Amino acid sequence: MIIITEFKPEHFSEVIALGNLVHGDNYLDTPSIEKIYHYSIKNKINASFVALLDNHVVGFRLTYAAGLWPLDKWCSSNLWPIPSEDVCYFKSNTLHPSVRRNGLGGKLLNASIAALKQQGAKGGICHVWQQSPGNAAFRYFSKAGGKTVKIHPDRWVNDGAESGYVCTLCGNECHCDAVEMFLEF
Repeated sequence: MIIITEFKPEHFSEVIALGNLVHGDNYLDTPSIEKIYHYSIKNKINASFVALLDNHVVGFRLTYAAGLWPLDKWCSSNLWPIPSEDVCYFKSNTLHPSVRRNGLGGKLLNASIAALKQQGAKGGICHVWQQSPGNAAFRYFSKAGGKTVKIHPDRWVNDGAESGYVCTLCGNECHCDAVEMFLEF
């Protein structure tokens, strides 16, 4: 039986391993996961969750609380229907291949949204990996109510040089596109 629970430091190593397995080498590391963890918590409420099977991480939803994360050049806040201080950032939804296609991604997202509402957020954005197999990431976020804001070509092109990220499709120089999507709740 899969259990969804709050993301905690005891999950860091397994979340890093699963993220790198699914998204590519150096997608996550200890400094980045510690930063994500701190961006997740507002008013003592954590917006990030893990899915556990036999006490092992098989999925996660990492989310930054509204007002705690830095907007960057990939954020089109002028196109969002809500002021940026009320907007969270859906960083990553990742599932082990063995547990996909059973609604677990949606359950993790719903757990995150419930926590975000308690934190005071009114909506969230994400940068969906458009080249995900079968464009599953876009379909998943669209099904949840996400609306396309803008497409960002080559969103992760510099990540290989900056962090050593190795895209599963492109290698060290990722040319995948990101679909900036907004989800109002």
